[in-house]
Amino acid sequence: MPETTPTTLDLAAPHRELLDQVLDKWSLQVLEELCERPCRFNELRRAVPAVTGKSLAATLRRLERNGIVTRAVISSRPVAVEYRISALGKTLREPVDVLLRWSETHLAEVEAARDRFDG
Repeated sequence: MPETTPTTLDLAAPHRELLDQVLDKWSLQVLEELCERPCRFNELRRAVPAVTGKSLAATLRRLERNGIVTRAVISSRPVAVEYRISALGKTLREPVDVLLRWSETHLAEVEAARDRFDG
């Protein structure tokens, strides 16, 4: 049986899972906050008020697992955990900013297309 190499369009390609995990709506908002400054969990929760605690925890775990975010325990009273963008995570800033600019620039066209489709 010939060995095949995953392509960009292959839904089972490893990069697809990574993109799904890094570009979901909560991850983008968390990354936007962490690119500005390190944050504790509750700071992130206040900065992204629509996210539930459970979803935020899961998002942070996925980002940490993928090396995009680091987690540091701060020995204070009470003990706290701080999240910050990793060096690898910082490399996402430019491509994510490009996608956000594209969506802002073309939002009216997308909404018009949706209206035509739905009408």
